[in-house]
Amino acid sequence: MRSIMTHIRQSLSLKLSLGILLMAVPIFVVSLGILFVQSRNNIKQEATERANSVLSTTMHQISRYMNTVETATEANAWEIIENLQPDSLLAFSRSIVALNGNIDGCSISTEPNVFPQYGRYFSVYTVREQDTITTVIEEEYEYFEKVWYKTPHLLGKPCWVVYYDESDSLTVTLDGMIASYSKPLYDDSKRFVGVISTDLSLIHLSKVISEVKPYPNSYFMMIGEEGRYFIHPDSTQLFTHSIFSDADPSKQSDIIALGHEMTMGKKGTMSVVFDGKPCLVCYQPVPGTKWSLALVCPERSILQNYNRLTYIIAPLLIIGLLLILFFNRITVTRAIRPLNKLINKLQRITEGHYDEQISRSRYHDVVARLQNSFATMQESLSSHVNEIRQINEETSLRNEELVRISELAKEADRQKSLFIQNVSHQIRTPLNIIMGFAQVLRESISVLSKEEVKSITGLMYHNAMTLDRMTLMLFDSSARGTTEELYTKRDEEVPCNEVALESIAGTLEHFPDLHISFETTLPDSFCIYSSHVYIVRSIREILYNSAKYSDGKNISLRVSEAGSKVRYVFEDTGPGIPIEDINRLFEPFTKANDLSDGLGLGLPLAKRHVTSLRGDLRLDTSYHLGCRFIIELPIN
Repeated sequence: MRSIMTHIRQSLSLKLSLGILLMAVPIFVVSLGILFVQSRNNIKQEATERANSVLSTTMHQISRYMNTVETATEANAWEIIENLQPDSLLAFSRSIVALNGNIDGCSISTEPNVFPQYGRYFSVYTVREQDTITTVIEEEYEYFEKVWYKTPHLLGKPCWVVYYDESDSLTVTLDGMIASYSKPLYDDSKRFVGVISTDLSLIHLSKVISEVKPYPNSYFMMIGEEGRYFIHPDSTQLFTHSIFSDADPSKQSDIIALGHEMTMGKKGTMSVVFDGKPCLVCYQPVPGTKWSLALVCPERSILQNYNRLTYIIAPLLIIGLLLILFFNRITVTRAIRPLNKLINKLQRITEGHYDEQISRSRYHDVVARLQNSFATMQESLSSHVNEIRQINEETSLRNEELVRISELAKEADRQKSLFIQNVSHQIRTPLNIIMGFAQVLRESISVLSKEEVKSITGLMYHNAMTLDRMTLMLFDSSARGTTEELYTKRDEEVPCNEVALESIAGTLEHFPDLHISFETTLPDSFCIYSSHVYIVRSIREILYNSAKYSDGKNISLRVSEAGSKVRYVFEDTGPGIPIEDINRLFEPFTKANDLSDGLGLGLPLAKRHVTSLRGDLRLDTSYHLGCRFIIELPIN
């Protein structure tokens, strides 16, 4: 390995080849990356259009089913009133199911004592079972409270309802969930006499629409106005579960947002994570109802062919780079061959043979010009010795002036440090007094009420903490503080999540009513070797600025692993930082304006601490809703 590195260092042609390759590789990789990203976006856009097209087609199919049910119900309702007899009701119920292949059942139920010979209950029901149609007078049961009877009765108009058929005691029923179009029946005197309810099996409907899948593993789901599942590939979820019931608001806000969009009857497309798998979801309301149908397409299925392409491109990329390196080496070796002769001449001159003549070249390429330049240099070397001596004398004088200026700068810096130390001392003295009396006042009995005492002491304690924070920043910016930072241990085992939570807790002591959102992708046991105290100070300063200058409503801190670094991302919403102030953001004693609070040291000190820990603190200028700061610290 050492011999290979020595060969690379000594071989100009290999160095130039590698240099050209290093310049070509980023361009090549970036271009390929842009192509892949654009291809991925195009595939997702085409997938969205395809999914919406399939969803619209399926919705038209569902609408045809529902229109069939509505038309058959409306067309027979007036004849039922005209022929309100038990035998006629049996015939109408059977006729509706027999003449309409999309209808799975039909019941006609009357009010108590409409037919005195049957008493309180009279309900006929026809059900389609595979290739047979069965019509019966149902056994007596309290159907007046069933949703398919009660809802149209209360509304006084036809409506769609969904219910789970749990009437296991009846001899003839449809299994599972049923969508029913229920219409109230009124006689000529406008008296309510019963309900005709035409059924559509959602299980049967689910099987029909599930046959159309734009991608493998894609599926349909339908929810009601409360978010309950009417159609879902997992039958255990039907009717008993909703899209909101199993979603964790803190981790699955996308599912909850999808549920709200669907229950509000909106149409659109969202990217949602179901069971840890990113999915593209297209949804739209079912016409004439408060239901919503969604088509869920896993991104893995959408990008299946795209992912396969990467396995082909990677080997081609490696082969291409090797070929570029090979041809570069041949071309560069031929181009620099004259340089080897020039090197031999120069070696003789460095050994003291100043009479060694360097011949001039008659060509005009870069190597020829280099050779001619060395020849001219040899001729003019003597004439330039005196000029070099004069330049050295002038340089010496300038160096003395620079030393004097440097001493003045050091003195100015020392005076600044003394000033900061003095201010720190003057602030700490009243700080200790305020905090001491605040503690005494908090624990003693006074003529003031407890609430007044608590308010006064709380104010004193808050101001004391503010003074303490200012003192700490002044001390850190002083020469002594810089020296202590220089010798502070940087190999402590620091839990990444713990320092974030500790910083949030410290910020909430200053702003107790503030809400800070915290997210992490790292386990609590994840640690880095760094300085605990300076990481906490840096994080706390950024959170403190967010609390002071944002709207205080959307402050968040996210912790994640980014390659060989740990990343802390701070976001808030508000006015942000003006463009003209961004370049001065990390300069000490710089504030947005002279009337703003603080010393102008928070961000500069945080930047200094993070930099001293071999990390980086920067402002993300691509974020325009407020401010986004990013801290990156090395893991090792």
